[in-house]
Amino acid sequence: MPGKIFKVDAFTDRPFRGNPAAVCILSGPADEGWMQGVAREMNVSETAFLVKRGEDFDLRWFTPTVEVDLCGHATLASAHILWEKGILRPEMEARFHTRSGLLTASRPGEWIELDFPVKNEEPLSDSPPFEQILGVPVVHVARNRFDYLVELASAGMVRALRPDIALLSTLPVRGVIVTSATGAEPYDFVSRFFAPAAGVDEDPVTGSAHCFLAPYWSARLEKNELHAYQESERGGELRLTLRGDRVAIRGKALTVMQGNLTI
Repeated sequence: MPGKIFKVDAFTDRPFRGNPAAVCILSGPADEGWMQGVAREMNVSETAFLVKRGEDFDLRWFTPTVEVDLCGHATLASAHILWEKGILRPEMEARFHTRSGLLTASRPGEWIELDFPVKNEEPLSDSPPFEQILGVPVVHVARNRFDYLVELASAGMVRALRPDIALLSTLPVRGVIVTSATGAEPYDFVSRFFAPAAGVDEDPVTGSAHCFLAPYWSARLEKNELHAYQESERGGELRLTLRGDRVAIRGKALTVMQGNLTI
């Protein structure tokens, strides 16, 4: 199923920063095994596959090892490509049909805005020994249907963290978000995201994790507008607005590579 393929750095306006995603535009539905093979070949945290559906698009995301239900940075990258390549006019909304329902993206200025579902904290009866797994004291542990969230006491602790990836890979979740408030401008909070069970030891910038981080920090900081930074080696910046059961996730993106699939 040959198609156009692009590599985009998402949640950044600088090359080789943010989170790289592959975006593959197909002429029709493709075999799941083939898409998984392309994602393995691209070897970035997520590869997005787009198929036109009227004025909308079907969108699926694959890590190098599994298909996932929700991905922010590859959705941002997909919308960026649709506008940059003239597939959508600049004023048009990008509408994606996904395993997490209808997701939309717009471009009100130089930032792309994603409209995503909030993923709230759920009751937690027990939690793994995160102080052992992370090697640092823990302030609070929370969980939603996708991930654990572990709050630490300082942004410096988040930045310096060296978790036990082997132990993280045994947890029955997509991944583990580690986060802290900053207490100082320009960012309200920082985070990192580890998902070795999904084939991604550390994801550089994780839009979908902020569906959980936004309501979590909104409640604690008593504000609906949040400025976030993901403290990976590549790093990335996000602006968030909590709107009831939806969260607007804003970021920038740039294309670093394009080509054609030949198989």
